[in-house]
Amino acid sequence: MGSKIRIFMVEDDHNFGAVLKSYLEIHDYYVHWVDDGKHAVKEFRTDDFDVCILDVMLPNVDGFQIAREIRFINKNVPLIFLTAKTLKEDILTGYKLGADDYITKPFDSEVLLYKIQAVLKRNDFQEKPENGRDEFEIGTYRFNYPHRMISRGEQLIKLSPREAELLRLLCLKINDVMPREMALKKIWGEDSYFTTRSMDVFITKLRKYLKDDPAIEIVNIHGSGFKLTVN
Repeated sequence: MGSKIRIFMVEDDHNFGAVLKSYLEIHDYYVHWVDDGKHAVKEFRTDDFDVCILDVMLPNVDGFQIAREIRFINKNVPLIFLTAKTLKEDILTGYKLGADDYITKPFDSEVLLYKIQAVLKRNDFQEKPENGRDEFEIGTYRFNYPHRMISRGEQLIKLSPREAELLRLLCLKINDVMPREMALKKIWGEDSYFTTRSMDVFITKLRKYLKDDPAIEIVNIHGSGFKLTVN
């Protein structure tokens, strides 16, 4: 799962949701499917997703409200809305919330697949970071920030957007302390208990990705932050 594109999908129709989840998984995506809008935002916080597919017509909390809360948590994650509605007002609401695409039901699953690929491709053409650096050497690994890719020989690891941003901050401070508060505010937008726990999870993931080079360590500096060291 570590190298797969992560899709967060909210769809209350069990038959349609199951079919769509299986179809996307066949095409090598990881799909986290939630069938009730009430639990969607809580579930979204459990991982770092590359794209969201949100049904608009949900029984408890509609897709637009979920999108608003997701945007508060992660302002950059791409949003694709699924809906049976064709009203201009609803379409405009979706785009005002930052929708990357809007698909009216019924639709061909292959069309959704191509739209996901197009959204991800657009999202990959992000601006270069402020200091102009977009590639880093970490021991025997190479890290390409714009493509969110770690490579070591034939080994390729695709990172989620948040994993890539966190690793970049560590690389910019290599062999020095990356302040925890700075990273939380830059990547998560706030410094709280929940975002701190979330960052700890992503640090653990990065350690796992880099574990094959024993010279690399990501050290927890108590009360300060983390340090990426290469001996």
